[in-house]
Amino acid sequence: MSDKSRSRAAPNPGWFPKGRSGNLKGRPTSSHVPKSSAFEVLVEKTITVADRGATREITMEEALQQRTYRDALAGKRMAQREVLKWIMKREAWLAKQTPKASPRPITHHISPDPDNADDALLLLGIAALDPARADIGADRAQLLLEPWAVQTALRRRRGGDRLTDSERDEIRRCTRDRDSLRWPRET
Repeated sequence: MSDKSRSRAAPNPGWFPKGRSGNLKGRPTSSHVPKSSAFEVLVEKTITVADRGATREITMEEALQQRTYRDALAGKRMAQREVLKWIMKREAWLAKQTPKASPRPITHHISPDPDNADDALLLLGIAALDPARADIGADRAQLLLEPWAVQTALRRRRGGDRLTDSERDEIRRCTRDRDSLRWPRET
């Protein structure tokens, strides 16, 4: 082998010197004119369609959309996905276009009429009219609670203080069939 290393050998005669290019005209400038694809050219075309006895011209894009919609209705999964994308895109656009409405204040209409509550109790079967007090001529009907409602309330009562004698008397007085009540052990 020679004493000279390969890196210091004479340059290849076919190479260009450093900083010099073999292309005398330089790098060609790229044209920025986008070339239309065959698909884009087809989509822009119009076709004549017979629709309900009349003919009309529609774009190829509209024809493809109608076909996709028909396929989606026929149950084709890919067409259904595409139609769902259209719907989502439309909803997003509509949400962006609609002005933001200020939230309306919530108003509560509470009737101070106690007859509404009485009617509800009668309608639900929680209470019944008191026949013994029907003739007193009060402005409101006199009601008695149904035994099942009182029994349910007594069953739900957990813990707390025991019922006093006056509380038990009050419950009996307001219950329609007071003898059918079963009192919990702790009362």
